[in-house]
Amino acid sequence: MNDSATDSVEQEPAKDRINPVVFYASAIGIVVFALWAMVFSDQAGSVINAALAWISNTFGWFYFLAVLVYLGFVIFIGFSKYGKIRLGPDHSKPEFGLLTWAAMLFSAGIGIDLLFFCVSEPVTQFLAAPDVQGEGVADARRAMQYTFLHWGISGWGVYTLVGMALAFFSYRHGLPLTIRSALFPIFGKRIYGPIGHTVDIAAVLGTVFGIATSLGIGIIQLNYGLNYMFGIPDSVITQAALAVIIVVFAAISAATGVERGIRRLSEFNMLLALGVVLFVLFAGDTVFLLNAFVLNVGDYLSEFIGLSFNTFAFDQPTEWLNGWTLFFWAWWIAWGPFVGLFLARISRGRTIGEFVAGTLILPMVFMMIWMSIMGNSAIEMVMGGASAFGQEAMNNPGSSIYLFLQNLPLSGITTVAVTILAIVFFVTSGDSGSLVLSNFTSILKDANSDAPVWMRVLWAAIIGGLTLALLLAGGLSALQSAVVVMGLPFSIVLFLMMAGLFKALRVEAMKEEAHRKSLPGYLSGRIREDKPTHESWRHRIARATSFPTHKQAVRFLEETARPAMEEIAGVLSERQLPADIESGGGDDPWLRLNVRIEAQQDFTYEIKPEPYAIPAFVRRPQSQDSRYYRLEAHLFEGSQGYDLVGYTRAQVVEDILDHFERHMHFLHTQRAAMGGRTPMPDENTQDQSQHDQEDET
Repeated sequence: MNDSATDSVEQEPAKDRINPVVFYASAIGIVVFALWAMVFSDQAGSVINAALAWISNTFGWFYFLAVLVYLGFVIFIGFSKYGKIRLGPDHSKPEFGLLTWAAMLFSAGIGIDLLFFCVSEPVTQFLAAPDVQGEGVADARRAMQYTFLHWGISGWGVYTLVGMALAFFSYRHGLPLTIRSALFPIFGKRIYGPIGHTVDIAAVLGTVFGIATSLGIGIIQLNYGLNYMFGIPDSVITQAALAVIIVVFAAISAATGVERGIRRLSEFNMLLALGVVLFVLFAGDTVFLLNAFVLNVGDYLSEFIGLSFNTFAFDQPTEWLNGWTLFFWAWWIAWGPFVGLFLARISRGRTIGEFVAGTLILPMVFMMIWMSIMGNSAIEMVMGGASAFGQEAMNNPGSSIYLFLQNLPLSGITTVAVTILAIVFFVTSGDSGSLVLSNFTSILKDANSDAPVWMRVLWAAIIGGLTLALLLAGGLSALQSAVVVMGLPFSIVLFLMMAGLFKALRVEAMKEEAHRKSLPGYLSGRIREDKPTHESWRHRIARATSFPTHKQAVRFLEETARPAMEEIAGVLSERQLPADIESGGGDDPWLRLNVRIEAQQDFTYEIKPEPYAIPAFVRRPQSQDSRYYRLEAHLFEGSQGYDLVGYTRAQVVEDILDHFERHMHFLHTQRAAMGGRTPMPDENTQDQSQHDQEDET
């Protein structure tokens, strides 16, 4: 780019490309591990179990505290003054409606695991939890408390933290939609070097092992269902075939993108899951189940703090902790990058408060309903004398839901429905995972674009291969152990993300405070001092009833806005503040003034014509465009919501300077409050970071 203040540039369109360091390091590491687990299964199982024992004995307490800290942080942010900040420009709106959004985050964030554990966990906790005897009402209530603890709000705090951080830094500040972006306030541009690569590789590994565990659990269950319905053997060969089939369907769904494949499958699954749980509610003892649901919610809320801190320090049930609480906390953390990025991908335009409330409350409510109805129905069967069912559900979790449905009417239909639900959950987890992993290992032209189809297919295959390898290395126990091991590194990254996000939000709040205290920005540009009063108000009417065509909008940019920007850029450059002008043409023209401020956030002022439908009262020849254009002023935070149509060059100059003065006041406030620490990134930082990445590659 030419350094001259008045030189304009036409930006070359950026291209999506692979991130070689993150992609090859992650893919090669996973493939090597998968081959090792397949070829040396016994050795792999021993090593994984040894690592699990060390982490459990050394860091078990850390998992308990970490999950609570994550949850407390997101609740504080959501209900604080930061909750009004939008995940995107100020003028952005949510892409998906509330119900569709809820269905997508539910399918991606919980999925197949609810089918696997909805019967087996409550029954297992009733029969074998460390402080129950499997005998009475108190034990049944305790069993549901543990179930709610493992599936409740604690885990969703992890997802919310990652999704909020990624969406904020990407959609609000133009950084890539990767984990490293959340660390910019801490490490600055060093996130584009080894630090960032290490963080993203840790996120990819945690994500792959988390998804593989979920798919492996689902394959075990689906294999049993097929054996139950069609007599298909329950064997490794069958599980390998299922893994291949799921990978193929997941790749096809991922190739269609979020808007079609993943969205439609999620909506279908939500409706089918709702149908299953309503059937169980009305086919069973409806009044009892409703009473039990209310009781379970009260028990969970009243005992939440005690359960969340209960490490059983004096007499630890190590095997139970490793198989349940520690496993679940590590599993939620390992899934954090995957679900968090997916939540960010579908949540652009929502405020932080809306995002926090939605991601914490909506899935938890459905989880409580699902687990309570299914779990209490199963426990009631065991308490009624079905001891054989209880033992089989505990020892063979994959069979539990099918054995449970045998005791209800229309078992043939419900079994088929659950099998379809499991398959679709498979696909939604696999396609969402392959999409997220592809984005993690790519450098994308913008946060709303996705990695190429071939990469999504490749990651779907890698996930399938790792799932099969872990099944060969020890089945369910190996899957659970691998997740606990891989969740630990990323749990440290989450604390860094919290620090980076909080620092960034403080800067955002300071900027808003500076804007509030400075003079109103754009009103001064509305007054025509060069005309008498009666002509000035006539001009205001003309402005209010003007509906420019595309050609007229382009003419304003070139004949009025550009000279104004050039005039300001020239004067600022004389005062050691380099400024340049960028522009875009074609069907989407725009004009942008950038003022480079060393070691501080740059100032950006953009004029962008926004198309709108012509009002019915405006008469235009049919040959003309049916749209008109508002010439809206944009700052880095987004559209300012007012129209520059009718402004003179002098008025545009005044408007830019009003905003520039606000920005300089914000920088003063920031310097005074933060002692010269690293400011927030802006899109110019992103541009530079892309050049840095290209040089490094």
